[in-house]
Amino acid sequence: MIEKLAYSLGINNENPNIELALELIKTKDIKGIDEIAAGLKNPKEQIANDCIKVLYEIGERQPGLISKYAGDFIGALSSRNNRMVWGAMTALSKIAHLKPQEIFDNLDKVIKAYKNGSVITVDNSIGVFAGVAASGKEYEEIIFPVIIGHLKNCRPKEVGQHSERAFACVNAENATVFRSVLLERRDSLSEPQKKRVDKLLDKINRQWEG
Repeated sequence: MIEKLAYSLGINNENPNIELALELIKTKDIKGIDEIAAGLKNPKEQIANDCIKVLYEIGERQPGLISKYAGDFIGALSSRNNRMVWGAMTALSKIAHLKPQEIFDNLDKVIKAYKNGSVITVDNSIGVFAGVAASGKEYEEIIFPVIIGHLKNCRPKEVGQHSERAFACVNAENATVFRSVLLERRDSLSEPQKKRVDKLLDKINRQWEG
């Protein structure tokens, strides 16, 4: 499968990697996916980068096909290769609901990557937090305050998108807290950002306040 990666083909875009992901999904080629997962540790950085791309593209469509590699993705969060870090966080965001315990057991590593990571790493870490928090009360008790703290302090332009990502873990018990943070941040937002937040406020009002 490595020979089908963009780097191996000498192609300077992601199209071959996406095509390979679609092929592996269509054929449910578990051995092929294993080979791509092994490529995360390839000493050639370009190949490792292509492999993480293939895996999270699979995860976007069929998360069950990559869930067994959660440990590999968690390990990659400490990579010196920024592309690998945000790619691994992206992959984890696709499977957080399938592997909540394994991710929760390594929450310190996820939080460290979230605190030190790029914008894309942070974006996807919110999806990881929400996916795990939504999977059980014991996870929510620890992780929901992290999400709320983030929404209180993140840049105004991030509030809308990150609130949408976090909404997966909002429920009848925590909706009031979530709602209050959105209202607290609302005045500092641009009009398009307010519209995104207002949609979530409306959902909360319809589902739990009405």
